[in-house]
Amino acid sequence: MKTGIKIALSIALLSSLSFGGEQFAMSDSDRAMYTEMLENNPADIMIESGNELLEEFCGGDAGLASFLEVSEDDLPRYLAGFPRYLADFKMVVGIDQVLQALMSVKGHKPFKLKSSDMFDMSAYAKSIANGEKSQIDIDANKHMKAAYALGDKTFNQKRGGRGLSCMSCHSPDVIGSVLRTQPLPDLSNKGVSVAATWPAYRMTKSSLRTLQRRFQGCMKNALLKVIPIGSPEMVALEVYLTKRAEGTEIAIPGLKR
Repeated sequence: MKTGIKIALSIALLSSLSFGGEQFAMSDSDRAMYTEMLENNPADIMIESGNELLEEFCGGDAGLASFLEVSEDDLPRYLAGFPRYLADFKMVVGIDQVLQALMSVKGHKPFKLKSSDMFDMSAYAKSIANGEKSQIDIDANKHMKAAYALGDKTFNQKRGGRGLSCMSCHSPDVIGSVLRTQPLPDLSNKGVSVAATWPAYRMTKSSLRTLQRRFQGCMKNALLKVIPIGSPEMVALEVYLTKRAEGTEIAIPGLKR
């Protein structure tokens, strides 16, 4: 990665550090490691792997642009608008679902949405949009409006024996409180945008994770039934949170505790 881009991404990632009042979520040693990883994100290797996978199975950037019927010059801005409704799919889809379809068109067996190869390849694909502003358009058509409404419902719907929802940990009343050693972030705050900094490397998992995979982790921790990656509800959640932090500069891969 070029030095100028690396510095820009580091500044964007540094802004995603979460504070809860005066209490920092990390120990001093974890914080030192985080700072080091801002310049040497382990996920950089995985992004490069994703680049190679896209080239091998999808024809690279050019193949992806052709499949989406946009020019390579317009590809970064177009990708910054995902998830989006695509007529060929007849539904709102994420970048990973597009890559599955492209792999099939190219005569390859698509990677599973939850596979590390798909995480790598979709992370690279989204990184093409680095530096662009997240600019999802929920008013583009009835399908996007419906996806946003479903995402809103899914985010706020109480489920499970504890009656918890995503909002339970991200409402204005609890934002900044510390849970599992981490301050609960305001997901609509552009400074800590989830949509613009995922896929990300999770230090506690030592792996690259997508936003929908992170949703699953939250659901599991809350003892909720886990919604499948790529399902209408999961894509809708991504639509909803992407819209809430619209205008944030995309910086992939992110770095999370």
